[in-house]
Amino acid sequence: MAAKKEEYGIVYSGVPVKVSIAMVGPKQIYALELPAFEDGTTALMEKIKTQAVSRMGADGGDSTGERIREEFKRELSTIVDTRMGALPESERAKIIAKICSEATGLGPIEWILSDSKIEEIVVNNEKENIWVYHKNHGWLETNIRISNKDTLENYAKKIGRDVGRDLSILNPLLDAQLPSGDRANAILRPISDKGVNMTIRKFAAEPWVFTDFIKNGTVNYDVLALVWLAMQYEMNVLVSGGTASGKTSFLNIIMPFIQPNHRIVSIEDTRELQLPSFLYWTPLSTRQPNPEGKGEVDMGDLLVNSLRMRPDRIVVGEVRRREQAQIMFEAMHTGHSVYSTIHADTCNQTFRRLISEPIAVPMGMIDAVHLNVVMIRDRRRGIRRIYEVGEILKRDIGEAGDYDVNIMYRWSPRTDEIVENQESARLFEEISRHTALTDSEIKKDLGEKKAILKWAVDNKVDNLEKVGALMNNYYLEYEQLLKDLKIS
Repeated sequence: MAAKKEEYGIVYSGVPVKVSIAMVGPKQIYALELPAFEDGTTALMEKIKTQAVSRMGADGGDSTGERIREEFKRELSTIVDTRMGALPESERAKIIAKICSEATGLGPIEWILSDSKIEEIVVNNEKENIWVYHKNHGWLETNIRISNKDTLENYAKKIGRDVGRDLSILNPLLDAQLPSGDRANAILRPISDKGVNMTIRKFAAEPWVFTDFIKNGTVNYDVLALVWLAMQYEMNVLVSGGTASGKTSFLNIIMPFIQPNHRIVSIEDTRELQLPSFLYWTPLSTRQPNPEGKGEVDMGDLLVNSLRMRPDRIVVGEVRRREQAQIMFEAMHTGHSVYSTIHADTCNQTFRRLISEPIAVPMGMIDAVHLNVVMIRDRRRGIRRIYEVGEILKRDIGEAGDYDVNIMYRWSPRTDEIVENQESARLFEEISRHTALTDSEIKKDLGEKKAILKWAVDNKVDNLEKVGALMNNYYLEYEQLLKDLKIS
């Protein structure tokens, strides 16, 4: 008998279903109770799906975009009512949801995507059950399998069609954003030896804001106030960390610290940034070449072009190659404020990655990074934290030994606290040089920022609209805001 560890309900397209997580033998299993139908009903549903697709004038796999999905759902509802007669509303909703998920979505994957506790969905092939990464339980095998290889391949290609990208034998790799905002990666056989492989990384339906990160312990007031200070005075910030450590999420939650009248240009391979509407933001994305090898637009192209757009701030999704890094550092040295992410587990490792292959930034450019924030994901406890906050201290241009990394804050895993390690040896000096602020004035500024952050947490500033209003008041009505919040 299975020992249940958790049980709860989710809702897909208005249809409630039950999720149970239990030990089955040596495995933890994520069991999703999808609607079941008798054989006769299933056969009729297949005919209805074919009829609805035919009326739409396209193959079901080519149905892309939210508008077409809504049209399909309306057409399907009419056909169901005509061919199946009067049905209980709950049964009717199940039939429509099931057909829609298969014809215009990703089949059973759509139902799993409705679970807010799921962070990652992995389909290895048609012979294995789907796996998920659960916020509370880590990796779990599900009771769901897409057992038809043609259906699975069609789902993978549908992701590509939804974003205007070709997934084929000639282009067997795909990295794309779903209409829901989630990120999808797909690989076709024979590149994936076992069969079609899909990985979907889910993003929060409601974008994170900085108060969420404070409340869940990811960051504390001291570090967030320091990052806010650096961004307000246009210092360059690099966010490091491992896979799924929260790098992009952290980049998202600090963007509102930018003045609302500053032009922001973001550059990504796959859209992951979700900047609020109150910011002056122009998002750019790369484009893969067509089957003839033409029409490619890479990050290097977009970085060069962004410098002609008169941006105040440039956000680069992730730095992986030398060309990207060199253009980014040139942008820093020509007076643009730049924010980006990089895979590295510590401040020292970030520095080493920047100066080593395949990035290999010239040593003389490294000091353009003013602040390095490192994220960590503790898989054992299921938490994400700011692991280190540091700055690169330049001695003399030359060998790597002429640079030091000053760790200002560090996370203590034993106490689960982010504690001060060293005072700033460079950041405050840089800010003072550009603003004429004294150390005491900078520390007073930090104190005010911490007080505002605490007020935001206490007063439930918990969505982008509220954050936008607060930041707008800070930059446009600074004195009045301090008075209103009783901050001296």
